[in-house]
Amino acid sequence: MTTRGLGLDDPQRENEVLLAIIEATTSGPGVEPLAGAVARVITGATATDVCFVHVLDDTERSLTLAGATPPFDAQVGRVRLPLDTGVTGWVASHREPVVITGDKRADPRYVAIPELHGEQYTSMVSVPMESEPVGLAGVLNVHTVAHREFDDRDVRVLTAIGSLVAGALHQARMHRRLAAREEAHGRFAEQMIAAQEAERQRLARDIHDGISQRLVTLSYHLDAVATFLGRDEAAAARTDLTTASDMVLTTLDEARAAIGALRPPVLDDLGLSGALAALARGLPEVRVALDLEDRRLPEHVEVALYRIAQETLQNVLKHAGAEEVTVRLTTGSTGVRLEIADDGVGFDPAERTADRAGTDGAGYGLASVRERAELVGGSVRVTSRPGTGTTVTVTAPVDSEPFDEVSPRNT
Repeated sequence: MTTRGLGLDDPQRENEVLLAIIEATTSGPGVEPLAGAVARVITGATATDVCFVHVLDDTERSLTLAGATPPFDAQVGRVRLPLDTGVTGWVASHREPVVITGDKRADPRYVAIPELHGEQYTSMVSVPMESEPVGLAGVLNVHTVAHREFDDRDVRVLTAIGSLVAGALHQARMHRRLAAREEAHGRFAEQMIAAQEAERQRLARDIHDGISQRLVTLSYHLDAVATFLGRDEAAAARTDLTTASDMVLTTLDEARAAIGALRPPVLDDLGLSGALAALARGLPEVRVALDLEDRRLPEHVEVALYRIAQETLQNVLKHAGAEEVTVRLTTGSTGVRLEIADDGVGFDPAERTADRAGTDGAGYGLASVRERAELVGGSVRVTSRPGTGTTVTVTAPVDSEPFDEVSPRNT
């Protein structure tokens, strides 16, 4: 039995199909959902048995099956065809349609694809999906089990559909590339921060296990020598030993401070909110108000926000002349916000162009704050005027997974 054409001889029916295709192209930014929706519309409207939508890879050297009607939708993403291989590759390379109504194996361009069971289908039409602004986006194939006579009008209709789909597929491919780049940038930032923190931990361990331990041992020996020295004959030696002991203790304190700066243990022990509370309460002669949500965040975000708070609070001590500092930490399903406000002397941010270039001048040193925020995809806003204090607000994205229940900590 032979059937003729796509069954779209009625212009009204043809317009309905084209409108359905346009609606399918709005199914979302993803390449695969779009291609799958188009394949279903085509088979439903043309009474063909199966439709394959092959999309040009980003390398533009091969095609990938991006959409198919059941049962072949399970092969989406798995079937790849080099350009100029098989009928589909030939259509992509030559930008011309191909119609086969009988024995496909007799066509020298035909190459069997085992996953798509081409031997089960008798007739096929393959057209390039391309449009003037974007060029080739892929190849559209329809197949029928029964013998089907496809005429020039059928080819023109399918080519028009391919042209409509090409623009949407191009946009979807661009969206995918942008999303991949953003994801790669985010992973790079996380890996860089993780590498920095790993190096900080290594240095902290080296200082603790090496320099600090030797200083402690040296202090014990100095104390022992001082005990055995007589009071009269070795007064000068005792004075030198006391000075040496004092220097050892000072150096030991500095080593411990360096360890804390390299990797604050409080961040591991208490999380970000606890670490911020300890950091703020350690400010000398400054009243502290805390409003901190106690939620764990990704490690690279916690480290960045802790370093930002550390830098900002040091700037408050150096430059603000503040009597009170407020630290707030709030989180949502996809973002975190850190706000540090003081009632100090303030400044005009517009005049701090030197700070943006990486020099602190006489005001807040915000260059490193901005750099740390940008590394985790965040941003910094500074609000200040002379005589009105300063507020530094940092926002950063976090994973889209929901957080645990909020446990606010207020002081």
